[in-house]
Amino acid sequence: MDIFALLEVFFGKYGYIAVFIVLLLCGLGVPIPEDVTLVTGGVMVGLGNADLGLMIAVSLAGVLMGDGIMFAAGRIFGPRILKFRAVARVMTPRRYARVQEKFDKYGNWVLFVARFLPGLRMPIYVSAGISHKVSYWRFFAMDGLAACLSVPVWVALGAYGAKNINWLMGKVHQFQHMMIILTAVAAIILAYYFYRHYRRTQFFRESRPKILERRKNRKKTLELLRKEKRRRRNRR
Repeated sequence: MDIFALLEVFFGKYGYIAVFIVLLLCGLGVPIPEDVTLVTGGVMVGLGNADLGLMIAVSLAGVLMGDGIMFAAGRIFGPRILKFRAVARVMTPRRYARVQEKFDKYGNWVLFVARFLPGLRMPIYVSAGISHKVSYWRFFAMDGLAACLSVPVWVALGAYGAKNINWLMGKVHQFQHMMIILTAVAAIILAYYFYRHYRRTQFFRESRPKILERRKNRKKTLELLRKEKRRRRNRR
């Protein structure tokens, strides 16, 4: 509530630019809850101080720019960025190893899921940049898709409950738990999909030598049959 009250005063005074700046800072790892920030922007809409469509657009711009800066920093500086004190506080060696493990297992879909994981979002985006395995286009496609699903929901929730803050804060907590559950379910589904894909790939890798051996044997058999036919013809 304290953060919400401060953001409400700040947004009421400076409007859209304040929303954009705070969301940009959220993307850079500043410990300000992004969901509460988006809901507060929605409250401005509900109180008649902002337009819903414009607020969603500004919010998306702030979110994507903050995420994009961290991704670009990882891509430009590489592993050296882990030596920066501000990054090192968030990106510990253990957390970096965990993120790399997730990338190896699930690929670029980690970028989509990261939007719903506040504690791992920034480390994942920095790691994606460091890896150089993800293009800018792919990054913004995955992150943008997730943002287009989450940002309008939070802003609309704030706009709807602007005149009943106690009810709104209760719903925010419910939505936070719901997001965690949905993310967990999505992670399980993705893990199952990639597990099946891995098993299928392993099966074909193991079966390939046997298949090639069978083909060779079949060719030899056909060749022997042809030779036998030729011999019979020559005898006649």
